[in-house]
Amino acid sequence: MSAENKTSRISGFYKLGVKKRMNKVKKFAELSDEEVGILQEKGISLKEAGRMIENVIGKIQIPLGIATNFLINDKDYLIPMATEEPSVVAAASNAARMIREGGGFKASSDEPIMIGQIQLIAKKPEEAKEKILANKEKILSLANEQDFVLVDLGGGAKDLEVRILNNGMLIIHLLVDVRDAMGANVVNTMCEHVSPLIEEVTRGKVYLRILSNLATKRMARAEVSISADALGGSKTVDSIILAYEFADADPYRAVTHNKGVMNGISAVALATGNDTRAVEAGIHAYASLEGRYRPVSHWSKDDKGNLTGRIEIPLAVGTFGGATMNPVARAAMKILGVKTAQELAEVMASVGLAQNLAAIRALSTEGIQKGHMSLHAMNIAAMAGAEGEQINKIAEILINENNIKVSRAKELLEAKK
Repeated sequence: MSAENKTSRISGFYKLGVKKRMNKVKKFAELSDEEVGILQEKGISLKEAGRMIENVIGKIQIPLGIATNFLINDKDYLIPMATEEPSVVAAASNAARMIREGGGFKASSDEPIMIGQIQLIAKKPEEAKEKILANKEKILSLANEQDFVLVDLGGGAKDLEVRILNNGMLIIHLLVDVRDAMGANVVNTMCEHVSPLIEEVTRGKVYLRILSNLATKRMARAEVSISADALGGSKTVDSIILAYEFADADPYRAVTHNKGVMNGISAVALATGNDTRAVEAGIHAYASLEGRYRPVSHWSKDDKGNLTGRIEIPLAVGTFGGATMNPVARAAMKILGVKTAQELAEVMASVGLAQNLAAIRALSTEGIQKGHMSLHAMNIAAMAGAEGEQINKIAEILINENNIKVSRAKELLEAKK
C-alpha cells in the first residue's frame, strides 16, 4: 500500500473478525509475518521479561486494539491501544471519525527538553545561586561529557535554571534535550555527574539528583473543530460545553474528565512501551499548576456554531530505549508509523482529546453505559456458551430486550438449536 493510498478510515472495522482486522493492519503498516506472530501469539518471552524487571514468574496480557479514523496533521494513523476497559477503542475511533470530517487534528509539540533536578543546601542561597549561574557553561560542558552520541544528534544539556524555595533550598534545573528518548537515564546520569562541581563552587551539599516527571518544557498540543451536524446537532454542542464547564468548576468532576483523557493517552503509552505512571503523574500535576485541579482539555463554540476543542499537556515519551524496545512495543510502533518522539507526543495528545470528546458526548446524550453494556452483553453471551457470530447476534437481542442475563442468553441459544 503506497503512502498516498493509506487511510485510517476503515468502515466497519469493528465488524470484522480478528484475522481480517489483522490483515488490514498488516497491509497498512507493512508488517511481516513474524511481527504479526509477535502481536497475536508470541509476545515477549519469559527471558525478555526477566531482563525488564526483577523476580519474574510469568506475564500478564492486556488486549491490544486498533483505533481507526485518525487524521493528524493531514497524515493517517492507525492507533495501537493497550487497555482492559470496554468501549475505549471504539469511542476513540468514533470521535476520530467525527473530527476527521472537520479536517482532523492539528497538533504540535515542543522540543524534547527534560528537567533534571539537583537539590542543594547552602548557607548563603543567593550567593550560591550567583556562583552556579557564573559557572553555567562549565556545568553544561561537564554534563555533556556523559553522552557524546546524544550531543552529536543535536541533543544534550542546553541550559540550567536555579530556584530558591521558601525553605531556603536551592533547586538547580538542568535542561536536557533528550531527542527521541523519554530521557530519564541520561538526565539522571548528567545530574549525578555535575553535582560534585556544584558542591565545589558553592561549598554546599547536594542531596537529590533526579529527573522531574512534570515535563513543562516538553508540551504537546492538539486542537479540533467539529460541525454541530457531525455531533448530532446544536443541542449536543451546548451539552458538551456544559459538561466541560462542570469539570472546570468542580475538581470532583475534573478528575473523572481527565481520567477520560488518560484512557486514550495511557493506552497508547502502554502499547508503545512508554512509562504510563510518569505520563499520568505529569499530566495530573499539570492540571493543578494554577492552584486548583482543572481539566486539561477545553471545549467551546465558535461563531459558526462549531464545537472547538484543544488540549495542551506535558508528554515525556520516547520511540526508543527501555521497554519501547520489547518486540510487542516495536510492532505497535511500526503500526503507528511515527518517526520521532515529538510526533508520538502529538499523536497521543490527539488520542486523548478524541477520547475526552467521546466520553463527554456520551455523558451529555445517551449516557456512558450504552457502549459498556454492548461489550457486557457479548461477555454474557459467551458465558452462556455462544461462539463466533452467535455472540454478536445474541448480544444484540439481549440489548434490545434490555435483559442482559446469562439465563436469557441460554434460552436464546436453545431456541437456535
